[in-house]
Formats: sequence, C-alpha cells, structure tokens
Amino acid sequence: MPLIEVSLIEGHTVEEKRRFAEDVTELICKDLKGVTPEMVWVKITDMPAENFGVAGTLIADR
Repeated sequence: MPLIEVSLIEGHTVEEKRRFAEDVTELICKDLKGVTPEMVWVKITDMPAENFGVAGTLIADR
C-alpha cells in the first residue's frame, strides 16, 4: 500500500486537494506495477505559513 504524504501551506481549496489526490493516485498506479487506486493513500497536511521557512525566512514573512 503506497502512502504519499505531502505538506502544503494552508489556503488550497478542497477541489485543488481533490485533484491533487486523484493525479497522484493515477501516477502511482501508472508507475508501480500491480498497484490499484484502492491501494493508494494520500495524506495532505495543511501547515500555517508561520510554521514553515525557506532560506531562513518564514513563509508568513515573505
């Protein structure tokens, strides 16, 4: 059972997350032999911008 975990800065819509989960599932099934959509789990974690930094700067400060 593939489990795909992704963390996103909060603010994406449910529809965007739905499409993402569908697209990732399709790609996993295409690339991994014997994997069906029912076997793929996608975990999306929303992160507040103040909890994520890049190059020493919080996303919230950009």
